[in-house]
Amino acid sequence: MDYQWFQEMDCAITVCNEKADIIYMNNKAIATFVKDGQSLIGKNLKECHSKKSWDIIQKLLSDGGTNSYTIEKKGIKKLIYQTPWYKDGHIAGLVEISMIIPNEMPHYIRS
Repeated sequence: MDYQWFQEMDCAITVCNEKADIIYMNNKAIATFVKDGQSLIGKNLKECHSKKSWDIIQKLLSDGGTNSYTIEKKGIKKLIYQTPWYKDGHIAGLVEISMIIPNEMPHYIRS
């Protein structure tokens, strides 16, 4: 099966391994996070996160679970979703999905 469909999704997808080294970024992530014309693939997440964020990343890598929050930067609001990915039942790294969301968003309660 071809999984390249996520390469051109309209959300940023970044994947790291168990050591927090970035191993994959889709087109949107590369465009969003490129530094001085260089991709961040191969860089460690510790290099580009605050101590508080790094502590959360380490906890997700060791214990699992998810971390979700919204941010606003330059008037653009985004939803950030971070969750482990697994290989043979063990945490192999993290996936972060970042997507632009509207400032006002409907919320539905379904039963």
